Amino acid sequence: MYLIAGLGNPGPRFTGTRHNAGFLVVDELAARWGGKFRRIGASEVLRVGHKGAMLIKPQTFMNLSGGAVQAALSKERAPLDDLLVIHDDVDLPLGRLRFKQGGGAGGQKGVKDVIDRLGPDFLRLKIGVGRPPDGRGTDNWVLGRFAPEERQVLADVIAEAADAVETLLTLDLETAMNRANGIDLAADSKGILD
Repeated sequence: MYLIAGLGNPGPRFTGTRHNAGFLVVDELAARWGGKFRRIGASEVLRVGHKGAMLIKPQTFMNLSGGAVQAALSKERAPLDDLLVIHDDVDLPLGRLRFKQGGGAGGQKGVKDVIDRLGPDFLRLKIGVGRPPDGRGTDNWVLGRFAPEERQVLADVIAEAADAVETLLTLDLETAMNRANGIDLAADSKGILD
C-alpha cells in the first residue's frame, strides 16, 4: 500500500497558498476516489483500499511534517519504499512537476523534517510554485496565495499531478516519471504568467 503524504499547513489561513500544493494534490485524489478524511493522530487520513493507497495530510504545520509522516508509516508498518511525499518546490516554475527518488530537501523545510526522521530514501513529487518575480525571499512567497492569473495553470498542474500518482499506482514509477517530468504547463501559458 502506498502512503501518499501531501505536505502543507493546516487551517483556513493557509488554504490556497503555494506551500499547500501537496494538500491540493491529495485533495484532488480524494475527490476522484471518494471518501472522507478522518483525524488519526497528527494527520488527516483517507484509506482508499481499492486503489491500494492511503492519503495523508499532516496537521502539524509544514516544518514539523516528519513526525506525522513517520507515525503513519509506523502505524501501517510500511517500508520507506511505500512512501510518496508531495510538496511545493520554488526551484520549479509553476506548471512543472518532477518525481525524484531520494536526495536532499532542496530548502523545503517540511521535506527536511521528513528526511531528519526517516532518512532521504523516499519518493517525492515536486509541484512547481516558482520563485518571487522580484527576487525577494521565499518565506513570505510560499505562504502567499496564487494570483488570479495563475489559478488555471495551478488547477491544470494539480490535475496532472493527480494523474501522475494514479499512473504510479496502476503502472509503475518509470511510466509515471516519464509522464510527469515532461509536463511544462508554464511554457503553454507563456504570456499569461509573465
